Amino acid sequence: MDDRVTDMTKFFRRRSTLHLPITLSACLIALNVTLMVCWIIVLARGAQWTALTVGVLAFTLALAGMIVWLVLTIKEIRLNNRQANFVDSVTHELKSPIAALQLYLQTLRMRNLDAERREEFHATMEAELHRLDQLINQLLEVGRLDAIGQNEMPEDVDIPRLIAECADGAALHHQVRVADTFEFDLAPVAVHTQQIVVRMILSNLLDNAVKYGGEPPKVHVSLQLNGTRARLRITNNGASVPFDDRKKIFRIFYRGGNELQRTRKGTGLGLYIVHTLVRRLKGWIHVTDRLDGKPGCTFEADIPDARPLTPAAETAPSPPRAPAEVRR
Repeated sequence: MDDRVTDMTKFFRRRSTLHLPITLSACLIALNVTLMVCWIIVLARGAQWTALTVGVLAFTLALAGMIVWLVLTIKEIRLNNRQANFVDSVTHELKSPIAALQLYLQTLRMRNLDAERREEFHATMEAELHRLDQLINQLLEVGRLDAIGQNEMPEDVDIPRLIAECADGAALHHQVRVADTFEFDLAPVAVHTQQIVVRMILSNLLDNAVKYGGEPPKVHVSLQLNGTRARLRITNNGASVPFDDRKKIFRIFYRGGNELQRTRKGTGLGLYIVHTLVRRLKGWIHVTDRLDGKPGCTFEADIPDARPLTPAAETAPSPPRAPAEVRR
């Protein structure tokens, strides 16, 4: 199986470059313009206005066709490169936890470890299984985004409670403590929609904030109610997102750079899922630099159909400012 995965990875790593299509298109466009100018000069001297008009229209259509071909080719190459990066990242993300689990199981089988050491191994194996489960769920979710939540009735979703639960999951995934990583400023807000949709938005945003945070990661989560809209801000202490990438990061497979040279783990699916589901709720999301000027970035999402959280809408007691800690 490893050989098949490796062969598939090598096949998809044949990334195309933009140099050839851009150079070829520039030459064809220049040739087309030159021929059109010569055509106009020759026919204008002979006062052949009908032929001149037809020729100019033909050359214009040819020029427009070349430009459209160039744009479509560039888009296709960029999509191909993003798909190649995606295959590389998924291959790595699938093989890494499996290899780690095999190593820990072999160690547990071959050595007589003390209870503390065995507990440490079990915790690490649990985290690797959680990581693998999260990746598989993410891959499945992308294929059924349009159908997610369609079989559920809308309800008043307790946003602070979901934030606490998703923060626990992100902390477990990245082996950090919730109390050391997260700060919360959460107003009691509910959104009338399907719970699974909001859970997927929050889990992907919080996981992304921890993943791309500093060393150690620090994440501040605020939730406010503005009229009938919920305003969510998630700020971390990592690197800021370059201005040119602030829209691209919400595209499917997009992670920026070359997957073979990247150190951060991921598939380029999380923010695409977030963007798609937020838009489905008729909201918006964008990323900016931190307002305090410190290193990091802020993801800000605005979701409609929000209201104050009432006791009848709560399915659990309101969470404290910091959720329960996650074991290392």
